[in-house]
Amino acid sequence: MSGRARLAVCAAVATLAAACALLPLVDKATWLFQALFILTVQTGVGMAARRVPLARSLTVFAQALVTLLLLTLAFAREQALFGLLPGPEAIRHFADLLQAGSDDVSRYAIPAPLTDGIRLMLVGGVLIIGLAVDVLAVTFRSAAPAGLPLLALYSVAAGLSDGGADWLWFLVAAAGYLMLLLAEGRDRLSQWGRIFAGAPRTPGAEPGAVAPVRTGRRIGAVALGIALVVPLGLPAMNGGLLDAAGTGVGTGTGGGGTISAVNPLVSLRDSLNVDEDREVLTLRTTSENLSDLYLRIVSLDDFDGTTWKPAKRNITAVPDDTFPTPIGLSPDIKRAEVATRISAANWYAQDWLPMPYPPSGVDVEGNWRYEPLGMTLVGDHGQNTRGLTYTVRSLDVQPTAEQLASAPEPPAAIEREFTKLPKSLPDVVAETAREVTEDAKNPYEQAVKIQEYFTLTGGFEYDTEVDVGSGSRAIAKFLRDKRGFCVHYSFAMASMARSLGIPARVAVGFAPGTPQGDESVTVGLKDAHAWPELYFEGVGWTRFEPTPSRGSVPEYTQPDTSGSTLPDVARPTQSASAAPSTEPSQSESCAAGRPELCASESPEAALVTSDDGPKWWALLAWSLAGAAALLIPLSPMLWRLRTRAVRLGAHGRGEDDAAPHILAVWQELTDTAWDFGITPEESQTPRKAAARIVRLGHLDPEAAAAVHRVADAVEQVLYAPRPRPAAGLAEDVRRVVAALRGSLSRSTRLRALFMPRSTVRVVWTASDRWRGFAARLAALRPTFRRPSGQRG
Repeated sequence: MSGRARLAVCAAVATLAAACALLPLVDKATWLFQALFILTVQTGVGMAARRVPLARSLTVFAQALVTLLLLTLAFAREQALFGLLPGPEAIRHFADLLQAGSDDVSRYAIPAPLTDGIRLMLVGGVLIIGLAVDVLAVTFRSAAPAGLPLLALYSVAAGLSDGGADWLWFLVAAAGYLMLLLAEGRDRLSQWGRIFAGAPRTPGAEPGAVAPVRTGRRIGAVALGIALVVPLGLPAMNGGLLDAAGTGVGTGTGGGGTISAVNPLVSLRDSLNVDEDREVLTLRTTSENLSDLYLRIVSLDDFDGTTWKPAKRNITAVPDDTFPTPIGLSPDIKRAEVATRISAANWYAQDWLPMPYPPSGVDVEGNWRYEPLGMTLVGDHGQNTRGLTYTVRSLDVQPTAEQLASAPEPPAAIEREFTKLPKSLPDVVAETAREVTEDAKNPYEQAVKIQEYFTLTGGFEYDTEVDVGSGSRAIAKFLRDKRGFCVHYSFAMASMARSLGIPARVAVGFAPGTPQGDESVTVGLKDAHAWPELYFEGVGWTRFEPTPSRGSVPEYTQPDTSGSTLPDVARPTQSASAAPSTEPSQSESCAAGRPELCASESPEAALVTSDDGPKWWALLAWSLAGAAALLIPLSPMLWRLRTRAVRLGAHGRGEDDAAPHILAVWQELTDTAWDFGITPEESQTPRKAAARIVRLGHLDPEAAAAVHRVADAVEQVLYAPRPRPAAGLAEDVRRVVAALRGSLSRSTRLRALFMPRSTVRVVWTASDRWRGFAARLAALRPTFRRPSGQRG
């Protein structure tokens, strides 16, 4: 196998090694075999095209064309011409698949099902990266820049994964890249002749020289080991749930620590269009009122005008037996303890533990921590709910309307923290709250009137396709247009309650599920929900339901006092029948048949947004843009390093190759002197140019002799009928470069490294080629001669 063919194989292997980091993202690995087959064909076409040989552009075109045909055969065979040629219908089918894949990526938790859209995104992305690596490393023989697309591929995968085995995929990807670099180094060394593995050792003999290739392997192995081991000893910056690698949410020792402000709401709009209601949880409960059995994941109590998110809280060890009494709950309030056995699906990986609120005890295995203020449990050191079964004891708090209406003022600390509103919040929010609650006599009646305003009297409509904008004006636009889904209703009601001085926060979780024939309850993605919780002293945090026709309106929101003008809205609006059915019914929870929330630990939940976070192509684009932003300023340096390696790495295998090698070495010497400030003078002879470099560069005798040896070799090439062979010229140039670098200031050396003056030759070369192309084009123009004797 030739050196270039070996390099092509290594490029394909490096691409597949980086692609392995995508394996944890989906639940099946069959896509990798499909990508392997097409990538093998793509690499083979490139090897054949270079063997012909074809021009570089034609080689890349041939590879891209064959890849497109194979993708058409695999994904759009029925829409293609003759089952192979991509026509307009096939292109539209590709666009539809990519759109579906983008929706699936934001809809499903990891590992996602291998839908056709996701499969096309995975296979197509790997092939695009593979083509870029092949072009850079093999076609243009620059393996080092080929690491940029490999890094982009790995970064996308690492950014989306849960971090459970990031070190393994990094090891695989890094090994593939190092193998590619070593293959290129071996190919370069092979141009000097055969590569020996080193002299065999005999007993008692002195150690011989180690082959460069073997040395490169050892250096690569050591570098890879350092990259894996050193970060373990460095101080880490853990951000609780922001730490996707699962290093834990706690800091400090013992039972303390903090949990950072991370929002579990994701996939707000794209997930609303899901057709499949995947089962998230199944539960059995002793509760007699399933319509109130909300499963709460976390509370969002920090509002900046755009986003509700959990504030940074202290976390402790999970209480062994019974949880403390909920904040603000008085002994006079009627309550009943409920036991609920919950089982999570194997695909559902949520860092927060879904539980009925308020919990009084939990029996769960694994690494969990307790946040006392929100009474929530959060996974530590990568712990999540995937496949978990646990039992929760909770309180079914049953306050009356009279108890809520007569609630005293909340504690100053609660009121101060949970009534904060940003200055950027539009005035219309507070104005609407005051207008709606004008006749209310107490905070409870104010809360009920706000709830009725959204569910009954305000003319609001539930709409999952609405675009209400983003930023601080979003609530104002929602109140004006009166269209939105549960996130908008809960965010708006909590904001309006705070403007009236009522402590409020937003809860995220699941509305009551669907009873089954075996007395169990199924909770699906369609039951995902968000609702506001308002604080009343003596009762504590109390659920309200402002989203029209979703969830269930609490009974205590209907006052018991006679003569009340408040309508009876305490009826459940969800399809939760008292008698269990043998067939699952169509749940009408928060998403109206389409889930708006996929519980996850990563992105923030913006109040309203036309986008649910970065898609795969956005991550890839940003990665490539970042790589380009880093590469462009360094391009002069990289060009000079590449040029120097080519010139000094040239070799002469015969008399015909000696002259170009000597001239290239001389060109490198003069360009290096130019980079250090010694401008070349083309009119001088090599001997005078050498003397000028020695004089202006203040070279020592050894370096000066090296300059003159190169100049003598150039004169032999230019003037002697039979030039004498010259050896060691490349080493002479390196000796001169070291001498020049040592005699100049640091600023001059840095300028020569990052902004070498000789890179202007790129512009000169481009200009000369353009003039040559224009001349050839002009020569092709037809000329017309007038016949002799003919007059105009």
